Amino acid sequence: MQRILQPGDIESLDHTSFPRVLLPQLPGLFVERAARLRQLAEGNPIADYLRFVAQIVDAQAKAAGQLTLAEPDAALIARAQEHSMPLLPAADHIDAAWHGVLDRMLDALSGADGLPAPLQPLLQELRALDTAGRDEIAQRLLQKEVAARHVGMAPFVMAALQVVFATRASGLSARDLPYTDPASICPVCASEPVASVLRIGGKAAGHRYLHCGTCCTEWHMVRVKCSHCESTKGVEYQGIDGAGDTVLAETCEECGSYRKVVNQEKDPMAEPLADDLASLMLDLLMGEETRFQRASANPLLYVAFAEEQDEAGDALIDPATPAA
Repeated sequence: MQRILQPGDIESLDHTSFPRVLLPQLPGLFVERAARLRQLAEGNPIADYLRFVAQIVDAQAKAAGQLTLAEPDAALIARAQEHSMPLLPAADHIDAAWHGVLDRMLDALSGADGLPAPLQPLLQELRALDTAGRDEIAQRLLQKEVAARHVGMAPFVMAALQVVFATRASGLSARDLPYTDPASICPVCASEPVASVLRIGGKAAGHRYLHCGTCCTEWHMVRVKCSHCESTKGVEYQGIDGAGDTVLAETCEECGSYRKVVNQEKDPMAEPLADDLASLMLDLLMGEETRFQRASANPLLYVAFAEEQDEAGDALIDPATPAA
């Protein structure tokens, strides 16, 4: 009897192939990210902010690895593959375990040395919220509807959600993940990438991967292709003179957006989320001197302009727009 090989089966037989998906490895991912943030803080105009974010990532590392999450069943996997849809869209699969993760992170941050004093009331307010209030904020953030009154809480909420979603993704099998349509969204949680990264080492060497800002999964996309609209026309790269080319803005004339490319071939220690945060000056330059708009936000940097009002009269924030 003949058997039709699926894409994952074909890849497993081809020992020269490179991985289509790189699943997060915990807790090492957060440990390495925190170290990179501290390294990038040296001499950086936003050094204090980077060290503060490193403390958040430290808390993530402590909270990671303490979760037991249910794996998706075979029917869910089959449906995702049949319809080329992400396996576990984040906004539809918020696990209640995230509340415990947030509490553990708040405990760790409350006792952290050097935490800015003005943040203590904010952490207390976040801790005092009931689960319904927290879930409402989480749902808004995952749907990119950030109310102005929640901007200060957003990095902590997203950091806790990231731990849960990354933990869930780390337990998946790459062969179970679908080829999504569009290919610019995460095959696990349907989120947008925070940046793309040119990897070194192993079979992934020399290949470009998009890095999910929510579950930290990476999936392959060919170079010189817009990671937002997938166009191969009018793709160019821009940087800051004298800043090196480890991080560049990949711009697209077709959709008018940009997303950063982090190049490990230029710096082996480069890490997509950390290097994206540390290159905020590039975002400011792009906002002031070009017409290109940032394609998606960094989950730990929800500071932006108010654009419109929601039903409660709160300003809604575009999290992809850095502050001026």
